[in-house]
Amino acid sequence: MDDLNFDVVVVGSGPGGEGAAMQASKHGLSVAVVEQQKEIGGACTHSATIPSKALRFAIFQMTEVNNNRLYRDHGISVQLSFPELRKTARSVIEQQVEMRTAFYDRNHVPIFNGRASLHDPHTVDVELNNDARTRLRAKWIVLATGARPYRPADVDFSHPRIFDSDSILSMNHTPQSITVYGAGIIGCEYASMFRNLGCKVNLVNTRGRLLEFLDDEIADALAYHMRDRGVILRHQEIYDRVEARDDGVILHLQSGKQLKTDVLLWANGRTGNSDRLNLEAIGVQPDTRGNLSINEHFQTTVPHIYAVGDLNGFPALASAAYQQGRASAQHILTGQSDQLARDIPIGIYTSPEISSLGKTERQLTEERVPYEVGHAQFKSLARAQITGQRTGMLKLLFHRETLQILGIHCFGANASEIIHIGQAIMQQKGEANSLKYFIETTFNYPTMAEAYRVAALNGHNRLF
Repeated sequence: MDDLNFDVVVVGSGPGGEGAAMQASKHGLSVAVVEQQKEIGGACTHSATIPSKALRFAIFQMTEVNNNRLYRDHGISVQLSFPELRKTARSVIEQQVEMRTAFYDRNHVPIFNGRASLHDPHTVDVELNNDARTRLRAKWIVLATGARPYRPADVDFSHPRIFDSDSILSMNHTPQSITVYGAGIIGCEYASMFRNLGCKVNLVNTRGRLLEFLDDEIADALAYHMRDRGVILRHQEIYDRVEARDDGVILHLQSGKQLKTDVLLWANGRTGNSDRLNLEAIGVQPDTRGNLSINEHFQTTVPHIYAVGDLNGFPALASAAYQQGRASAQHILTGQSDQLARDIPIGIYTSPEISSLGKTERQLTEERVPYEVGHAQFKSLARAQITGQRTGMLKLLFHRETLQILGIHCFGANASEIIHIGQAIMQQKGEANSLKYFIETTFNYPTMAEAYRVAALNGHNRLF
């Protein structure tokens, strides 16, 4: 077995691994990356973020044509199957792989394609895909192996009508009906997509409301618009068993309800990919969902071994994983990780989409912070009227006395883009973080960005 020495070994080439590898290599450390798959990019590129968002955009384009009166009046309509819509993602994945491979090449970071396991606290054994083995020794190790959909043992995922969020992308037909079990981010996103395809959708939520971590008004707006579109929401329901048949799947709930649909999408949680890392060799114990505990610098209980991205659990976002990877490398380099991985916005690609940053009204009320609210309804914006995407709003939460921005919550078209305008102001120090910026700044007209001025004036008018 060959022994190779590096400063840092990164296990996993998704956003977290890439962030750590690039940050460390650009500052002069020798870095090696281990990737189990044949191509780099991790689940983000191949089975999660990129393919699902490419699918969502393809569905959006088709429904825009079919709902546009200009096209309808000329007899133009588009009816593509789920597999045909899914094909659009392939070219995006290829571009992502090519681009990211170039990053490693330019920075002289070797990729070892194979399965990694820890031999001891400073050694990673790699079973290469060509059946050879190599041993990588390093001063520091960054674990960025990501997560996979949680699969309970009593659900038969080999059945052709039962899917998880990875396998659903390979479905070879468009179902007429679907039950989505689990109403987290992934469940809500897929429920929106399949409803936009015209499928009958049951969304089964094990909790009392959708996405409880969101601001209540935003979560309520999502629930309202899902129901308005025809999604059947079933809250506080727990599955009892799954009955797979040749003609469909019956989800038996503990309440006694039975939901029969063409297919079942199980979207109830994820499991950290820690089970094959041989963590026993370093004395690290994952939790029941395979996630690793970390401190504020993303260090595990072994200080020179870090865990970043979905492997450490919440928030399980590609954007957060990349910043966590960079932060871990910065800590290796300087002993500090500053604020690289703090205050990361959440983007949820439902229809309409959602983005959120900072405190919610519930949190501010519990903390007894004197705050006020400013709203901008998209239906009042000229740009939204022009594009026809009138559903949604921008909501600013700010301190009544200092006018400091405390939270930004957006629901509607381009929410995940719009939020970054407010994010830039929210991150400023002292008086620079103020509602006054949005009141005193001139925004292009007509734009969706104008929502900030409207919301700021609306909130300022509430003060006395």
